[in-house]
Amino acid sequence: MSQAVSSPLYAAIDLGSNSFHMLVVRHIDGSVQTMAKIKRKVRLAAGLDENNALSLEAMQRGWDCLSLFAERLQDIPTENIRIVGTATLRTATNVDIFLKKANQILGHDIEVISGEEEAATIYKGVAHTSGGSGRRLVVDIGGASTELIIGQGFEAKALTSLKMGCVTWLERHFKDRQLTVTNFNNAILAAKETLQPILEQYTNIGWDVCVGASGTVQALQEIMLAQGMDEVITHAKLKRLQKQAMRADHLEELEIEGLTLERALVFPSGLSILIAIFELLEIDSMTLAGGALREGLVYEMVDELKQDDIRARTIASIQSRYQIDRAYGEQVATLANSLLSQCQPDWIAEEQGKVLLETAAKLHEIGLTIDFKKGGTHSAYLLQSLDLPGYTLAQKHLLGEIARRYREQLTSLPEQHAISGASAKRVLRLLRLAVLLTHRRNPALEPAITLASEADKLVLTVDAQWLDNNPLTAAELEIEANRQSDIGWPLTVIAN
Repeated sequence: MSQAVSSPLYAAIDLGSNSFHMLVVRHIDGSVQTMAKIKRKVRLAAGLDENNALSLEAMQRGWDCLSLFAERLQDIPTENIRIVGTATLRTATNVDIFLKKANQILGHDIEVISGEEEAATIYKGVAHTSGGSGRRLVVDIGGASTELIIGQGFEAKALTSLKMGCVTWLERHFKDRQLTVTNFNNAILAAKETLQPILEQYTNIGWDVCVGASGTVQALQEIMLAQGMDEVITHAKLKRLQKQAMRADHLEELEIEGLTLERALVFPSGLSILIAIFELLEIDSMTLAGGALREGLVYEMVDELKQDDIRARTIASIQSRYQIDRAYGEQVATLANSLLSQCQPDWIAEEQGKVLLETAAKLHEIGLTIDFKKGGTHSAYLLQSLDLPGYTLAQKHLLGEIARRYREQLTSLPEQHAISGASAKRVLRLLRLAVLLTHRRNPALEPAITLASEADKLVLTVDAQWLDNNPLTAAELEIEANRQSDIGWPLTVIAN
């Protein structure tokens, strides 16, 4: 009699104040693969009256949505399902009425989690999907609450859930649907007053990087990219978008390039809250996190994914799924790092540049799983399109452009926003040299080499006997020196 195999499918449902979300993933090769994302605008918070009772209409919208979600839950084991309710369900005085019918519809119980538990789960989702070291400040603006967390690695050091969100601020400060200076200023001021009690604690703990994990931040990034800006959110960009929003008199007339119709209604209120957070906490810049509450729920369920180094887990998963030669990737990475260590100090100044060099070395051959002739093109497409927890959108773009050029024809890198232009081209130069010098795919057969740098000028010294014994590589090194020099990256190869 055959044993039943446990399902690798997991589902996380988040009953938010503005939207209900369902995430279905498959656990595969040490990572999670998104199988479905379902979102419905329920506007639950808009159904709260002055006594915090949910209207029957709002509850019905919620039940109708859950009837759709229930279909996807039928084939997933109960232990692989988490369903949570957040701010509005925490607040509603008649929540029991909603939950009783909702539980019957879903066939599973809904947990209404505390603000602190919500913040902790959001942080897990961010920690499992975003790279970087040091302390991170996480900001998640929801429909009726805003979570702020400071943490390092997988450990949260401060957790706060504040009673303000893009739906509640819409009803409170943009009720007349006017996009005036007064409404914006009132919304920003009220958000600052709500934030004031945590200011001292958060400032004292401090942080190294700031990430946003909400629909508001995602909408902002989509707008900025659509308008030709980079992915990094700054105060200046937020104020620029506020000016764009104020060109419309009424909320219903709001048109901003890159802003979707479904986000438009709550965009000004979410923007106001984010401006207040930037100004009060004196935030320099923010990037979008790879995950939040739903991802946190999934990672809590999958024990095998509780590994400290997110990027290492991502690389290992990609290598396994695409049958990349791990030993060779390690060989290229080791040689590339050795070449870098021989260059001037800070030749690649940013720490992220060194991370991207190692990642590119380990994954550059991913395109060979499709075709050899256009291997670089396929590598670029895959690295830029795959979900890579631990890497930002800009980093994925640069990884793809570097992998596109890892061998043979060489062209200058396009404009990118992951690291400086100087560092990006230096990552590419070292990768190309490391790939060329390791083509026999055995560390014992590598030549004795030294590399010297002076600004952009590189001098590679290779053992003369080895070059005599490896005439093909000797010829390719000569061609490579010409290719790099031809586009203004001086490279000299010396036999010694």
